[in-house]
Amino acid sequence: MAHAFIPYGIYWSTPFAKWQGTLAHLHSMKLAANCGKQALAAKKVPLEAIDFAILGITNPQPSSFYGLPWVTGMMGLDKVAGPTVQQACATSARALQMATQELADGTSACTLVICADRMSNGAVVYYPDGTAPGGRGITESWTLDNFGKDPYALNAMIDTAENVCRRHGFTTQQQHEVAQQRYLQYQDSLADDRAFQRRYMVDVAVTDASFRKQTGTFSADDGIIATTTEGLAKLKPVKPDGTVTFGGQTHPADGNAGVIVTSQARAKELSLDPKIEVELLGFGNARVEKGFMPAATVPAAYMALKAAGLEMKDVTAVKTHNPFAANDLIFSKETGFALEKMNNYGCSLIWVHPQGPTGLRSIMELIEELVLRGGGVGLFTGCAAGDSGMAVVLRVSG
Repeated sequence: MAHAFIPYGIYWSTPFAKWQGTLAHLHSMKLAANCGKQALAAKKVPLEAIDFAILGITNPQPSSFYGLPWVTGMMGLDKVAGPTVQQACATSARALQMATQELADGTSACTLVICADRMSNGAVVYYPDGTAPGGRGITESWTLDNFGKDPYALNAMIDTAENVCRRHGFTTQQQHEVAQQRYLQYQDSLADDRAFQRRYMVDVAVTDASFRKQTGTFSADDGIIATTTEGLAKLKPVKPDGTVTFGGQTHPADGNAGVIVTSQARAKELSLDPKIEVELLGFGNARVEKGFMPAATVPAAYMALKAAGLEMKDVTAVKTHNPFAANDLIFSKETGFALEKMNNYGCSLIWVHPQGPTGLRSIMELIEELVLRGGGVGLFTGCAAGDSGMAVVLRVSG
């Protein structure tokens, strides 16, 4: 069983911006450093308490070769080193597991985890090949080409959802019912002037691309698509013989998030409410057969529960990274956890999908839901490229 703690309230997420939206012109690492520095100051976290950091990022940016040390340098943490992690949509969960292990090994007493991505204006990479005819290399659109084809499974991302739906008989109607339900759950996070989101979400100072002149403030998710039963009914499957429509899948986005992972005693010192304790209990990792990515959420979840010494019946709340409605359908079918009880207050199916920070935002919402419930066990699970998945189990008490 893992034994690491998140100080209550010492985490933050920006709003998520639609693809080519509000944050499309801003370097994701520079933006994450700015947001993180401001959040730590606002939450009165002494910088000298942080002795290690992890950066999770999946889309290259200029100078991202320098990774985590550049980000911490920009934050005024120029004595803090650490790795840069890339595991597609499992990046956040992996970074949390690594932070927990650093604590257990005694190599860190207080780790900062920063996850950031900008899928907008994604890199176009040229790979030289001197052995090719005329020495011509290969050009890859980092985002679009990789969404379009898994080099091992030889299918597009959407094909993995279609494969799961075909095997289990999930219909377009069932997927649309999930999408509509998730949209309504997201509306709960907007009630009372976004009271739930304000528990963890921070404003972003929007500047010009050089980060010199502020041009506005970004305070709420950008690009949420209004979802109605009537609107969904008009959508046709993306593939000729498929079931998945644009309404049953999420979309790329931009944003960043951060969290502190530390010991029980230090968490109590840093917490915004020392009576509330957030303990990381276990992690799980899984890979399923080629072309069935949404199904990886299930074995990952069971592995995390086993590591925590718990069973599905012990779980109070579930959050999923669900790029497809099929993710929730297969998870509910295989675990017995009711569809309508999952993903309260929102999920990536609705508030979109910037990859690296997606899981961290879900986990923050999971914590806050459990706080409102008076405590309990939370499970986050999500799929990732390569038909893989990761899960996190935590407990909120106090």
